[in-house]
Amino acid sequence: MKNKKSILGLNIAGLVVLSSLLMQAEAKTVKVTMHAVEADLPFDNKGNTYRAWTFDGKVPGPVVRVTEGDTVEFTLINDKESKNSHSMDFHAARLDVVEDFDSIKPGETKKYTFTADHPGVFFYHCGSDPMIQHIARGMFGVIIVDPKDSNALPKADREYILIQSEYYANPDDKKIMMDNDWTNIMFNGGVFKYDPVHDSEATRWLQAKPGERVRVYFANAGPNEFSSLHPIAGIWDRVYPSGNPKNVMYGMQTYVVGPGDAVTLDLISPVEGANAIVNHSMRSAHSGAVAVIIFSNDADPEMGHGENILIR
Repeated sequence: MKNKKSILGLNIAGLVVLSSLLMQAEAKTVKVTMHAVEADLPFDNKGNTYRAWTFDGKVPGPVVRVTEGDTVEFTLINDKESKNSHSMDFHAARLDVVEDFDSIKPGETKKYTFTADHPGVFFYHCGSDPMIQHIARGMFGVIIVDPKDSNALPKADREYILIQSEYYANPDDKKIMMDNDWTNIMFNGGVFKYDPVHDSEATRWLQAKPGERVRVYFANAGPNEFSSLHPIAGIWDRVYPSGNPKNVMYGMQTYVVGPGDAVTLDLISPVEGANAIVNHSMRSAHSGAVAVIIFSNDADPEMGHGENILIR
């Protein structure tokens, strides 16, 4: 009997080790390189521009997507034409803020490695001084860490990324940022970017079919304002703070997201028509923080998939 127990114990131990090895084998190393670039970019549907500080010349920066357990090998290259030092702070990383998130001068390169230990959607941004200005001028984005268990979340039919930020009329004036004297609240770097209702020059909006589960990865870049996120004419079916499957809430009308935070929200419409995803702080909504999503049986099948989860 003692031998049988010993054999059983060894078998169980072997299975645990094998399972651990299989999970390690499934994890991969993802190489991510970004360039800090200072460029003139449009901030509204009319094509008006401002001098943005960016990752890869885009606001928001590139979407990074990995799986829980993956190793991220990150490289930041500060363009030699930049006038300022820049850095990278990944909220999905556990590192040394002094060493790894340190600023680099124009023409320099910074590298570090981290493991994406927790599933969810995480904010990333430039952390160089003054951080408030680097974020306000556009140096932010998201990293999505998909759970290693593919069944941890209900399957999404479409996915979209929305990042809230503030537009300051004079991006060189740090005082107006400290005074929170913004002019507009934007989604994905644009005023009414996805809202042809309030801006006749808007040409983009989100799309889905009735009954589809639409997953919204939302981050609040700030740098100052909170967001009270609500889908007008809809209800958030499920809400996952920080995007972690273990943090689940059901049937939420609004969810408050502070600066530097993120959330995953699922939306399902049983009927054709429109919802309007807004920051329900009305000054924010009326100044640009509205994204219209049209539910239609002839929705574009490309929308909400691949590169079209962040509509540029």
